Amino acid sequence: MGCRGIRVPGHTACLAHLTANDRTDYLARLGPGADIDHRGTPFSEDLLAQLLVALHDPAAGRPRLGQARFDGAIFTDAAWFEEAIFGSVSFRTATFTGTAGFVRATFTGEAEFDWVTFNSVASFGGANFTGDAWFRMATFSSLVQFPGTIFASNAVFSGARFESAPWLGPLACGSEMRLDLAVFEAPITMAIATRQLSLRRTRWASAATLRLRYAQVDLAGAVMEYPVTVAAEPAQFTGLEADMLSEEVLAGQDTGVKVADLSGVDAAHLTLTDMDLSECRFAGAVHLDQLHMGGRTAFAGPPIGWHRRGLLPLRWSRRRTVAEEHHWRAHKARQPTPLTGQPPSLRTWRTGPHHPDSNLTPGPEAMAALYRQLRKAFEDAKNEPGAADFYYGEMEMRRHDRVGTAPGERKLLWGYWLLSGYGLRASRALGWLAAAMLVTIVLLMGFGLPKDPPKLEAIGTMPREGGKISLEIDKADPQNPTEKRFTRERFEKALNVTLNSVLFRSSGQDLTTAGTYIEMASRVSEPILLGLALLAIRNRVKR
Repeated sequence: MGCRGIRVPGHTACLAHLTANDRTDYLARLGPGADIDHRGTPFSEDLLAQLLVALHDPAAGRPRLGQARFDGAIFTDAAWFEEAIFGSVSFRTATFTGTAGFVRATFTGEAEFDWVTFNSVASFGGANFTGDAWFRMATFSSLVQFPGTIFASNAVFSGARFESAPWLGPLACGSEMRLDLAVFEAPITMAIATRQLSLRRTRWASAATLRLRYAQVDLAGAVMEYPVTVAAEPAQFTGLEADMLSEEVLAGQDTGVKVADLSGVDAAHLTLTDMDLSECRFAGAVHLDQLHMGGRTAFAGPPIGWHRRGLLPLRWSRRRTVAEEHHWRAHKARQPTPLTGQPPSLRTWRTGPHHPDSNLTPGPEAMAALYRQLRKAFEDAKNEPGAADFYYGEMEMRRHDRVGTAPGERKLLWGYWLLSGYGLRASRALGWLAAAMLVTIVLLMGFGLPKDPPKLEAIGTMPREGGKISLEIDKADPQNPTEKRFTRERFEKALNVTLNSVLFRSSGQDLTTAGTYIEMASRVSEPILLGLALLAIRNRVKR
């Protein structure tokens, strides 16, 4: 009466409520690899031991189950499944009151632990999951032990609740590990090697450290109430009993860690160490200016090589860029959507997940805000070269923003970009300076230097009756030569005038009227270009 346990075939009661003789008869008919169905059955430690003895495989030296169903079962004492071999198994909505021991167990099919409640220690150390493992909405009230655990396929912990687990791992997952909507109520350290790690809309109610290998991490919408550190682990993890964690399920993959999405995250409590952010989407994140980035943090760069814009050759200067700029420029350039599985080309901008939908692709105004916040984060970390790259990106987006930037300001930005790359491209400013000096030299040789140095003339009148002589000294106006204007001697003079006007502000050279105006223009423009070049050099080398 009141027992939810499913009836044993041929009987009117569940395994726990069979008579002693009926239970002995049922267990005697079982053998290694038998399918069993004990949904809703209450299991004591002794009853579970009897069942596993009946399923013991002498060849393997451990219990071997076929398709096993323990949905809704209640394990009132410790449940020891150590080294058991499962086919497909389901523990949906089961409750483990005591220790749940699955140490070195092997799951050859799917393993379902959805809505399971672990009131005590849940130990899966050294377990091997060949098929998908499901722990959706599971509750871990105490320790969670996964050292040396291998998930060959997917491991899904969506909606799971970790109330007091200090560790998760070290474990390896050959496909995707999903912890979407999971809640972590106590400080926790994770050590995970996986291809993909989804942490969308997780809630961190305490501090956490994630040490990762191989993973592409999705943190979209995560809520971090306390500091959370995501760091790439360079060395192989140590698994069960100090053995190295096997990473065969990840063979051939790059051990580096990428962050794919930070949209909707409050980054004030987030620290990223040695992360690859080349494909990370930042749009929608807040407090990016308080994001902490340590170690080697990589961002995407512009396309490499030479390109054409109309008839003009074009080469993108190297700098750090955010993924959203790639997506926007790919949309603006009307790049085709790459084929599924086709790797992105380094010679083109990368298309976004919503390409070519312009409504879902962030525009220049939004990206300028992203660059501004990331620049602040780099400045606070005393990384001036990194901050300079994001300043360049911010200026680029403001220059292209036809909504939030006034037309006059956009024109000034165009000029600032053209002359010196926003004060960050010394080669561009020096190139313009060299061109301006060359033009000045040519103009001086052609129109500014006189044919001969002007001579002083004294004109006076001798009074007949004697007395003082009055003289008037005058200098003839310099005249341009009619031929041989472009000679070596005139080049040296023009160069001397130009250099003096740039560096020393006065040439002391007699010039024609045209030459005087040419020198005045040189004194105004060329020192500005020299100053921009020096500013760009300072901004690129300052630490």
